[in-house]
Amino acid sequence: MQCFSPVRPEPGRRSFLLAAGAGAALGFAGLSGAAHAQVKVGGLSVARNLVPAENIEQAGVQQYGQLMAQARAKNLLVPEGSPQAQRLQAIGGRIIPFAKQWNPRAAGWKWELNLISSKQVNAFCLPGGKIAFFTGLLDQLQLTDDEAAMVMGHEMAHALREHARARLAKSAGTGAALSITAQLLGLGQTGDLAARAGTQLISLRFSRSDETDADLVGLELAARAGYDPRASVSLWKKMAAASKSRGGLSFLSTHPSGADRIKVLEANIGKVDGLYKAAKRG
Repeated sequence: MQCFSPVRPEPGRRSFLLAAGAGAALGFAGLSGAAHAQVKVGGLSVARNLVPAENIEQAGVQQYGQLMAQARAKNLLVPEGSPQAQRLQAIGGRIIPFAKQWNPRAAGWKWELNLISSKQVNAFCLPGGKIAFFTGLLDQLQLTDDEAAMVMGHEMAHALREHARARLAKSAGTGAALSITAQLLGLGQTGDLAARAGTQLISLRFSRSDETDADLVGLELAARAGYDPRASVSLWKKMAAASKSRGGLSFLSTHPSGADRIKVLEANIGKVDGLYKAAKRG
């Protein structure tokens, strides 16, 4: 049973808010892993506790709002009634109810998903459940629904596993990051919190272990929602091929591709295939 309901956007807003349902198929455990998880991932960094979760989420929400306002002003937000936007909304509607299994805070996030008209091959999910896709990702790679779901699950996993929170905390030794962290902790100026911390959130380069973590959690999220886990492999093969033919992709600047990544995904498909098949039957 899927307990997800779209929330009507404010008048004039070409976006859609996604409210996670309260009754996803399974319960949830703490941040160290979901109840009944099929994939195995490591524990979360203790360093992330240096940055309060609510503050990093606030930074993400504020920066996302600024980015969407800029896109709206440039007439780059794809109307919510367009086929591409509706397609992404449907995918998000199926995956989001399972998010709280990996992070109980996600049950209170006001999920939002926007599609931006741009040739960039990119997508992201900021802390607090703010997702953005660029049309270049869908168009240039000709993504199937299953492949788009793998991207969405991966990006959601970065937010759910609090990789940005941990990354900022770990980098607090540098001057800029220290200033950002101080603002997040309420120890310094807060007027430009979103402009500085939020921009940092979008441009963060995650570690190899973070990427593997997001791959596996995203794989399971998408499989539970009824998307074929084998699409994770075809997705990254497309990414690799596109990178060679186009001389680099925006997405790959922060999500490096490679044979090892595909091998890890292939090794885990069997672990979640039963979830996928059960979702398809249900």
